[in-house]
Amino acid sequence: MTTGRTSAAPRHTAGALRLVEASTTRPRSVDINGYARQMTVHCPYLAPSLQQRLTSWTVYRADGDADAVEAELFHAGVQAAEWLRPLLNRPHGLLRCENIVLLGEVPDARHRDLMAWPHWALKNLYGPVGVTFGKFYAGEEEVTAAGHRIPAAPASFLPVRAAARRRDPRFLSATPDLAAALAAADDEVRDLALIGHNPSIHALADALAGEAEGDLLPRMNRTGFPASAIAVVTFTGSWKTLEHGAGMLAAFWSPHA
Repeated sequence: MTTGRTSAAPRHTAGALRLVEASTTRPRSVDINGYARQMTVHCPYLAPSLQQRLTSWTVYRADGDADAVEAELFHAGVQAAEWLRPLLNRPHGLLRCENIVLLGEVPDARHRDLMAWPHWALKNLYGPVGVTFGKFYAGEEEVTAAGHRIPAAPASFLPVRAAARRRDPRFLSATPDLAAALAAADDEVRDLALIGHNPSIHALADALAGEAEGDLLPRMNRTGFPASAIAVVTFTGSWKTLEHGAGMLAAFWSPHA
């Protein structure tokens, strides 16, 4: 399946969604930027994505019956996914997020109902090729899988992004800022130096090191990672998919070791 951002193929439901704003990082038709900033505490990828203007919003207004709006939401999702797919392997591709915003009311149909089957179909269609779809509803507070409450969205929308592998929550909870910094790294970068303070920098090194050369890991933990200490952790794969225990502690130096 390959389409562009627009399609000339005739559809009997065309027009059920009216385009309000084409893909933009600063939509004017809905106040979404403050909400997006609030959401950065729940997603380590969102802050670097916003900073690099890689989160965009396409805004539609419903202008048809429920069946037609559902069909057009599915079509809009296909367009967004096909636009996103070739970008995933480019620099910062895993930080890109296109959001399909739904405004307006449809008689006898909630946004939750209108988005249900398009979301299900799109998630199952594109999940195997590395694209995932979320769903948020206007005015409805959400709860994360970990039980954390997140703010109610100002508008209903389907986020479309890379299906990055879920990281171990121990890694993210201990070092959220450093995890976000790693997620923002370009995969063309082979070596990355992070300079920080304890307890975060020690927690990060310990979380990443699933194995170690010789007695390096107990020696690092025994010294408590004092000022000027250096740990070298090696791993294979993408910066975006680092998780607890993914690397090997290859070297450790401390002025007190």
